[in-house]
Amino acid sequence: MKRSPEQLEKLIHQTLRSVPDRRAPSSLEARVMAAIAERAARPWWRQSYASWPVAVRCGFLVITGGLMKLALMAAFWVMTELNPAQYSRVIETRLTWLQQAQSMLGGLVNIAETLFRSIPPLWLYGGLAVVVSLYVTLFGLGAAAYRTLYAQHR
Repeated sequence: MKRSPEQLEKLIHQTLRSVPDRRAPSSLEARVMAAIAERAARPWWRQSYASWPVAVRCGFLVITGGLMKLALMAAFWVMTELNPAQYSRVIETRLTWLQQAQSMLGGLVNIAETLFRSIPPLWLYGGLAVVVSLYVTLFGLGAAAYRTLYAQHR
């Protein structure tokens, strides 16, 4: 006998309603109740921001806004006082190795770019297709191994 989805839904609902509730183990119940009581007994500053008194929340927002303004003012002050020409000689002498590394990496990038452009596009597409097919094969083998080793034992 084939049932409609509505009938199946009603049957499942009735079956699940007829199952008696299981009581939690007493040790778990005691630990949960102790954790709830401990959280309720915390002072307001150790609770979430939403449970703080309104006056304290407003004060916190004002203080935080003031600190943000001070940080921005300090950043702008530092930027206006900084003279790039004054520090450029010091920075250049200390970072010569970085310029050498940049030129060396630039040369390596140029070599890699030349090699990449010399490969025919058909080979690149073929290589991409091989990589994708190997990935799909790996995924399929993993799924088959899972079904063979684990799914049958459940």
